[in-house]
Amino acid sequence: MEFLVTICLLFLCSLISYFYKKRNQCCYILGYECYKAADDRKLNTEACVRVVMRNKNLRLEQYRFLLKTIVSSGLGEETYGPTNVLDGREEFPTLKDAHSEMDEIMFDTLDNLFAKTGVSPSEIDILVVDVSLFAPSPSLAGRIINRYKMRDNIKSFNLSGMGCSASMVAIDLVQRLFKTYKNQLAIVVSTESIGCHWYCGKEKSMMLSNCLFRAGGASILLTNKRALKDRAMFKLNCALRTNTSYDDEAYGCCIQLEDEQGYEGFLLTKNLPKAAAKAFTENLKILVPKILPVRELLRYAISTLGRKYIKGQTPDPARALIFPFNLKSGIEHFCLHPGGRAVIDGLGKSLRLSEYDLEPTRMALYRFGNTSAGGLWYVLSYMEAKKRLKKGDRILMVSLGAGFMCNNCVWEVMKDDLEDTKVWKDCIDSYPRKNLVNPFTEKYSWINDECLNFVRID
Repeated sequence: MEFLVTICLLFLCSLISYFYKKRNQCCYILGYECYKAADDRKLNTEACVRVVMRNKNLRLEQYRFLLKTIVSSGLGEETYGPTNVLDGREEFPTLKDAHSEMDEIMFDTLDNLFAKTGVSPSEIDILVVDVSLFAPSPSLAGRIINRYKMRDNIKSFNLSGMGCSASMVAIDLVQRLFKTYKNQLAIVVSTESIGCHWYCGKEKSMMLSNCLFRAGGASILLTNKRALKDRAMFKLNCALRTNTSYDDEAYGCCIQLEDEQGYEGFLLTKNLPKAAAKAFTENLKILVPKILPVRELLRYAISTLGRKYIKGQTPDPARALIFPFNLKSGIEHFCLHPGGRAVIDGLGKSLRLSEYDLEPTRMALYRFGNTSAGGLWYVLSYMEAKKRLKKGDRILMVSLGAGFMCNNCVWEVMKDDLEDTKVWKDCIDSYPRKNLVNPFTEKYSWINDECLNFVRID
């Protein structure tokens, strides 16, 4: 009898300990700030043409390809370019150029974040910086610590090579650290070095990055202090990372390398949609049971069995990635990676999302372009500026990146009246734009004239 009582007490203590640990393993967002450059950094039609015409490696074939790509990219005329590219120094960038680009983004967003939240840099316990293509020594994390004179016992991390999904990797790292360290304040800085990695060659698969990627980034303040729960904007409900780098096709579909002329750039192959579909499918298999109600899971299970045993086959996810469950039964908002119009269209079709659901991602891409790891925060900021977010709403963040990786997470809105317009302040009333036609179509469609096939363009 005593033995049984002892076992019961041990079980009860373990249960209490488990729930106590769970209670203290929260992850909240207290604030975030996105970067917005000065107006003279905008890459409008004329600025883009000047950059293209400086590349003497291009011929009529490449011009036509660029026109087709830019027109179908989903980007508008108000995205921002790196200073060295606008100044005509993209072919021979310096280390100073790279540091200046990073300093401007990191320090601008951090200054605004500290000012708006009232948190002092000396209070920060954890710092994670993710920049895929620039890893100097001392690190960028060290550069931030030096600028703000942070404490000597701060836990700092510098992530590189993670691509467009790096911000979710950083968030996942922070929430894992929160499980070990109590009452912490953490900063995540997500951006990318664009200016020093501008492709100056003529390979079509490597020219795509110039058409899509633009200057931008974000800084996010997180905490696991329950005393700050009332100040929190969002709570992290779950996060899941999927990495398919073991697959050769997936690993090589989005990779940094040099072309035959020695120009460095990012190669985007035709295998990218297939790799994205595979990573996304694997991620959702595990994520879905965590975010959907039981009734929807039962319907999904019945539907899956029906496809397998009644029809006798399962659709190839690389060809038709359309899921039979209703994500909207567990998610109110969809914050998708603004990687390009094709990416948004593909994800929207796969998840059976409406144009209302896709609007924040399309508008973020149109206004700011693909800002790599920082892109998701521009999408979230649009939702906030449009006053879409209500207390208790759940937001699914979907990020895709080189590797190939799919890193997703679900946030819960913690308060009403989230309406800070942030980087959308001067233009939110003019969005959504009904006409997303790129002006290149009207101004440069003549380049497709067949008569030019017999003309040499120097």
